[in-house]
Amino acid sequence: MARTIQLDSVNKEYQSTGTAHVAVDDLSLTIPEGSFTTLVGPSGCGKTTTLRMIAGLETPTSGRISFGDEEVTDQSPQDRNCAMVFQSIALYPHMTVSENIGYGLRVQGVPKDERTRRIKEAAETLQITEQLEKMPSELSGGQQQRVALGSAFVQDPDVLLLDEPMSDLDAKLKAELRVEVQRLHQELDATVVYVTHDQTEAMTMSDHIILLNNGRLEQFAPPGELFDRPVSEYVARFIGTPSTNLLTATVAERDGEYVLAGEGYTIPASADHFATRVGDSVTVGIRPQYLSSESGEHQLTVIAEVVEQLGTEFVVHGRTPDGDNIDVVSPTLGDVGQGDELTIGFDVDDVFVFDSDGQTICYGDELTTDPIHQSP
Repeated sequence: MARTIQLDSVNKEYQSTGTAHVAVDDLSLTIPEGSFTTLVGPSGCGKTTTLRMIAGLETPTSGRISFGDEEVTDQSPQDRNCAMVFQSIALYPHMTVSENIGYGLRVQGVPKDERTRRIKEAAETLQITEQLEKMPSELSGGQQQRVALGSAFVQDPDVLLLDEPMSDLDAKLKAELRVEVQRLHQELDATVVYVTHDQTEAMTMSDHIILLNNGRLEQFAPPGELFDRPVSEYVARFIGTPSTNLLTATVAERDGEYVLAGEGYTIPASADHFATRVGDSVTVGIRPQYLSSESGEHQLTVIAEVVEQLGTEFVVHGRTPDGDNIDVVSPTLGDVGQGDELTIGFDVDDVFVFDSDGQTICYGDELTTDPIHQSP
């Protein structure tokens, strides 16, 4: 039965040559019951350490971990009804696929008839029924990963933990297994926590995303919220491909009104957010997908440097005249060449504004109460 997972002020420190290294720093959050939640972030940010603490393979230096109403901080992994699939595909080479899938059930003392039934169900779900009598060495990488998933799935866990299970697979197999894992989640009565460094996996598979930065929680929200309402410049740049464009601007007051003045553009701004920031440098973030060569309230000049074709869309990598890197995603820019000067438009509702510390000041729909924005 799926359960909520709650972390209360969880810390994990490691000692190395007399120096404390903080892997997870004061992490507090509640993962909803039955959800598919992804831990994402760059290497070394604390993703796998957090997962291992949930599994019971690591003990927090301080803080509490609970499944539902039950505290499990000091419980052994065997007592948590928690299954885990590791990055390395750990199959017993001398056992058949069927024996590998059912090994955990055999250790638990589940009767043979029940084991056979559950192994068959898992194999059908993962589309490996024809592989049950084969040895792991006879399988492809994708089939081996399905067997590893089956060995976890067949245990009917309350919590299923997946530690970068697709990192060693090619792009085609990753795409196939993303679908398989989501189907698996739909059939399981379990809370799934998935670790990846790939933000595309996180965005496409998850109900919620936990984005970590140097062991600390940066944002915990549904994928759409991280994309449209990032709480920091770090979130805006990490989530989304290509990354969010960042343009420098200065807060100014002109004739009693506040504006964000950048190279070639001026955006009206509200007194509520900017009256005390006149003269400050801020950063304006705009996602490449929200820039257009055909429309927009405000315009930028972009000098094209590289053009990539991605199916029906083109990605133009360029620079503004003052040297800011800028990317534009559009289906209409296929004829752009290196050195071409483009006029690119954007709407104020689509921007983010960050302070000098990289924290979000406001989003585009909060910049001004004036329903009509006109460039000076």
